[in-house]
Amino acid sequence: MLRTQTRRRFLTTLSTAGAATLMKAPPVVAEGLPETTAVRLAKVRGTCIAPQYIAEELLRAEGFTDIRYVQVEAGQGQANAISRGEIDFTLNFAAPALIPIDAGEALSILAGVHVGCFELFANESIRSIADLKGKKVGVQGLGAAPHIFLTSMVTHVGLNPAKDITWVTSPSVSPVELFAEGRIDAFLGFPPEPQELRARKIGRVIVNSAIDRPWSQYFCCVLSSNREYIRKHPVATKRVLRAILKATDLCATDPERVAQQMVDQGFTARFDYALQALKEIPYGRWREYDPEDTIRFYALRLHEAGMIKSSPSKIIADGTDWRFLHELKRELKA
Repeated sequence: MLRTQTRRRFLTTLSTAGAATLMKAPPVVAEGLPETTAVRLAKVRGTCIAPQYIAEELLRAEGFTDIRYVQVEAGQGQANAISRGEIDFTLNFAAPALIPIDAGEALSILAGVHVGCFELFANESIRSIADLKGKKVGVQGLGAAPHIFLTSMVTHVGLNPAKDITWVTSPSVSPVELFAEGRIDAFLGFPPEPQELRARKIGRVIVNSAIDRPWSQYFCCVLSSNREYIRKHPVATKRVLRAILKATDLCATDPERVAQQMVDQGFTARFDYALQALKEIPYGRWREYDPEDTIRFYALRLHEAGMIKSSPSKIIADGTDWRFLHELKRELKA
């Protein structure tokens, strides 16, 4: 009953004047039926990929009837699941998505979705990224999304991530708890971690990717799919992307309802943290930014750090497909 009521609330939101512009998709007959009515999306812990989680009714409006969320590991786990064909689409972090592309995996980035989800927390002795030299920085594991993002960040300011940073991992204690206990000097947090630390008044933010350049100028999260899925199902691909972009707009225009939807469907536990994150992340910028700039920027950083061998131009040529995004930007102008 709760799920039915939640769907009704969601559909009511879409019918209001404030959300009317989100439903301007052409009728199904205008571009043909989707080649498949089934779609699998990743389910991972995290608030920032909210558009993926609240897109179910929008996907149904696009003609999908079998919509599944598949539990996978975050970051590289999402990319690997896409490459192996275990899921069809996922919002994932931009920098980590380049690693499997460099390795020749069957993953293609379709669009940038939002900026500003990660924040670099540090103790009071650290004032900038350059101050991380010689410090202990916590990550879930080498090759995990925070490690890849941090590698690009320290490389950008001239540090050697392999020599200048002491990376700390723990199989039993999360980096956020290591930081709260004072056992590491810094760590990169993703929602709801920054919201939790601020509530606990722990540490200070030295980089907020929503407002601090150059990070605020590039997408942090992108939508990826399997190349074979795209080849076989171009209409379905466009329809999934349309639903995700409309859901992104909804995150920007009605964060309260989106936060409640995520809690009701079990995607996050804390309404207050989810709402804070949704209000802080600038979801409304996907029309303004060029996702190719993001791929070029992070590919250059990771190439300089030795994490990928391919040049930015090769990464873009091998692992991106902007056709659907260009069409939808023209279509969803409002």
